[in-house]
Amino acid sequence: MTFFLIAILFLFTLGYLAQTTGLCLVKGVNQALDKRPQFLIAILLSGVLGWVSLLVAEMMVIDVPFRVYAIQWTALLGGVLFGFGAAINLGCGVSTISKLSRGDTLMIATVSGWLIGWILLASVAEDLPPRLSSALPQWHLHALIVASIIIGAGILLIKKWDTRLWISMLTIGLMASLTFLYEPKWTPSGYLSDLSLSVWEETHERWPSMERTLLLLALVGGMASAALITRSFKLSIQHFYQYWRHLFAGILMGIGASLAGGGNDSQLLLSLPAFSPSGFTAVLSMLFGIFIGLRLPPLLSRPTIVS
Repeated sequence: MTFFLIAILFLFTLGYLAQTTGLCLVKGVNQALDKRPQFLIAILLSGVLGWVSLLVAEMMVIDVPFRVYAIQWTALLGGVLFGFGAAINLGCGVSTISKLSRGDTLMIATVSGWLIGWILLASVAEDLPPRLSSALPQWHLHALIVASIIIGAGILLIKKWDTRLWISMLTIGLMASLTFLYEPKWTPSGYLSDLSLSVWEETHERWPSMERTLLLLALVGGMASAALITRSFKLSIQHFYQYWRHLFAGILMGIGASLAGGGNDSQLLLSLPAFSPSGFTAVLSMLFGIFIGLRLPPLLSRPTIVS
């Protein structure tokens, strides 16, 4: 019970930080293309404190959720589809929930598309190649610690680094990795995946538990609280065709996440810290898909708010 309450607190704080920092892979790529790569780099390195969770797991004799997966064509294709859909959506998985908690009703269509995308892949999921390759390499822990020391030195010594951004991103990664010890499928993509498969298979075996639902609500609650405190909450209604666009984007994101073995949330916070070849492939493919999507302005024209 104590660990559960701690996980609730972690996810509430994570949601708050994600909202206030504007955590979004699409935003990161957009800024990098504008020659401001710091935000994207901070996102990609947000999971380096994952070594703390490894030590905690060893002390508490808990199985670590980090796994190394071999490179598969599904990670490559899934990453591109997810990234392209995220670019059309103007937001990745985490930022979709953030926008929804700020009153952006377009994100309802996006989340609906996620569910449809997962369901579309449910019938072929058994034919996908297995992704598990091996356990964590022996040098993994030391590599994460060295990377953490280098980033810490950069925060202290490099004046151009945004200290608040880096500390927020590292805190997000740390709290995420510790929460993974309690519930490996706490992420929005993991929750929606099991929800979709339960609907498709008409069984309750995969149906998310009440604890997972409360964890997701804690994440959303942190985001909503940040939106209210910063006065960024604003209920917006868009033109009808925009909802179809975001539904299509969500479907691409759902299909892509299913093929890649998870959305950008689990890839960034679980696969990259594990130095998983499949995770690196998926994230790089997502970045490429976002890049391609951002080069298609007709699809990404900003919606007009209906008063």
